[in-house]
Amino acid sequence: MRTPDDETGREPVAAPTGRGGTALAPAPDLPRYREAVADLLAELTAAAGAGRRRPASAVVAARAGDPELRALWRGTPDGADGTAQRLLGEIAGYRPSARSSAIDLPALVRIFLLSRVDALWWGAAGQFRTDLDVRRSPELVDLEPLRRAGQLRFRYLRQAESLPARAARAARRRLAPDLLPRTAGLRFPRTRPAVLALLDRLADDFAAVSPGAPGPVWVTSLVRSRAHQDHLRELGYAALLPSAHCSGYAADIELAWHRRRGTDTALGMLLLDRQRAGEINVIDEGQAWHVCVSPSAVAASAPKMRVG
Repeated sequence: MRTPDDETGREPVAAPTGRGGTALAPAPDLPRYREAVADLLAELTAAAGAGRRRPASAVVAARAGDPELRALWRGTPDGADGTAQRLLGEIAGYRPSARSSAIDLPALVRIFLLSRVDALWWGAAGQFRTDLDVRRSPELVDLEPLRRAGQLRFRYLRQAESLPARAARAARRRLAPDLLPRTAGLRFPRTRPAVLALLDRLADDFAAVSPGAPGPVWVTSLVRSRAHQDHLRELGYAALLPSAHCSGYAADIELAWHRRRGTDTALGMLLLDRQRAGEINVIDEGQAWHVCVSPSAVAASAPKMRVG
């Protein structure tokens, strides 16, 4: 199936805004940016093959002046030069890990570069610094009451925190390994209203376009604290900074579970349709696709968002 960085269609995008909604700069051309990312990745792969072994840092440093890349980087908190330096630092510190969605250096570079779209949109937004900030924030919707009331159209697992709960989940996975996604579950079943609205619409659309019983849309990650993001980095995950998870505007959607059922193509195409429409940024991270809601989608959903 097509992946997010294969997309070359033109979509409307939202310019970063200041207080009162005043545009700060013209919106970068996101499809052209994604094309530039794909071109850099092709060069990176070629440089590592056929015995050439050109260092990834050399490829990135040579391409860091590309106008299509810098036009977007300038709108992020790090700026153009700072973004290039941050990427070179990620490359220098890269260590392969079975836990990470960045299975190799090209994957790390791809995830980093595509996540700069999130940074353009929400890098200047406030982050939830601690787990307590996440739990107490009035800006987030608690999903558990909605789930108990049968009002959610998507599904998620909670993180198993007690020893009996972890043992029960491990036993269930041994007996029926494909019954549920292979994920730890949500640490915080909370999200912003705009993300909730997006996920509900996605689940409805997936059910409408998929023949038979496609199964639910599974959400594997939502809001995280910056402290937890730092902890994930220490454990070897590709937990990049800044992260839209830490401001509450991102979600990870399970694709591997649907891949085993043959229903991943329909779900992936719905996500790519929304990316083309400028509603979201999508990053293929293997088991799950990372999704970040755009400022324009947040603004459009504000009059009709459900908050409980």
